[in-house]
Amino acid sequence: MGNVVGSNICNIALVLGLTSVFRPLSCHRSIIRRDIPIMLGISVYLLLISFDSKLSRFDGATLFCGIIIYLFFNYYTAVKESKNISGVNSVTSKFAADKIDYISRPGQIVRIMVGIAGVVAGAEIIVNSAVSIMHTFGISEKFIGLTVVALGTSLPELATSVVAAIKKEMDISIGNLVGSNVFNILGVLGAASLIRPISIPEGFIGSGLLIDYIVMMFISFLPWIMMRKTNTVMRRDGVVLLSCYVVYIVYLTVKTL
Repeated sequence: MGNVVGSNICNIALVLGLTSVFRPLSCHRSIIRRDIPIMLGISVYLLLISFDSKLSRFDGATLFCGIIIYLFFNYYTAVKESKNISGVNSVTSKFAADKIDYISRPGQIVRIMVGIAGVVAGAEIIVNSAVSIMHTFGISEKFIGLTVVALGTSLPELATSVVAAIKKEMDISIGNLVGSNVFNILGVLGAASLIRPISIPEGFIGSGLLIDYIVMMFISFLPWIMMRKTNTVMRRDGVVLLSCYVVYIVYLTVKTL
């Protein structure tokens, strides 16, 4: 639970904050009107089913069904939008294709697999080493999940978003983070609680997870406020997001000590 909540906070506050400070990020209007509200709605649903201090297999089934519906919905929407603009952009697409070095489909698949393996292996090494060090100092699992493990599991998103921003693929940069947050809740928690129901030993409120959930939803809501008029996360917005992350980490540290 701590890993997912912490990773979602890290994705928006730290990764989106750092990336937008590096380069202001613009996105398609659909991300603001559709994807971010979906992410917020899923976060609220997770809050509601967590009040009994556990995620049952039934809760996991509803979450996992949600990720299947979400993926099919996005695929259908993407195909529909692609058909609408295919005729308009045919000349532009041909010109762009001429400028790009051709890579065969097997070559593309190999590159994707190598890239995924690299970021996963790097995150695994960082997380395992950090967790071992922090266990030595007797720090709680919740704190580790919300901070070190969350940061480690967000490293692939950080790498992807920064590279996408450098290549000026802004929709990929922001969509990567929103999609990751949705997948964390629906896919990760859904699959995990289907395998074994997840309980919160000290209770949802007593453990302090309620505060973490509220922080996650507030941080997830900030990009919508920042982009609702200009469709862009500016550098000053990135500073605000980073500041929120620093304040949250300080809060966790003070609470743990």
